[in-house]
Order: sequence, then structure tokens, then C-alpha cells
Amino acid sequence: MEIKIGIQNIGREIVLESAQDADAVATVVEEAITKGTELRLKDDKGRIIIVPGNALGYVEIGAEEARKVGFGQF
Repeated sequence: MEIKIGIQNIGREIVLESAQDADAVATVVEEAITKGTELRLKDDKGRIIIVPGNALGYVEIGAEEARKVGFGQF
């Protein structure tokens, strides 16, 4: 699933693909915001993204769907 992270006072957002489910990501984000701890997410390539919880502007969690390949409409 695609996850977009907006950071306060930064014009660009962080976009990553993750194998984690939406509920797990939402739980981690909520904890980082309420406790002021760092947000740690792992992307589908195994990289870890760390963002300070107090710097988060928004987190957009995309729908879980399979990627479409090819030119035809299905």
C-alpha cells in the first residue's frame, strides 16, 4: 500500500510503498503523535523511514490493492 507522510514546514512529502496493513500503520502513527515519539515505518524494499512524531503534518494511508500491469482495461 502507498503511504504519504507530510512533514511540518517542508514542501515535499515522503511517499513509500509498504507491505504493512492499514490498521498496523494507523496504530503506529497514532502512537507517534500522542506520545511524541518517532514514527518508524518499513517500506517494501526493507528500508526504514524514521520521522519525529512532533514534526508530522499528516499521514495518508492508501487503499490496499494489487498493482495493475498492462495496457488493457480490466
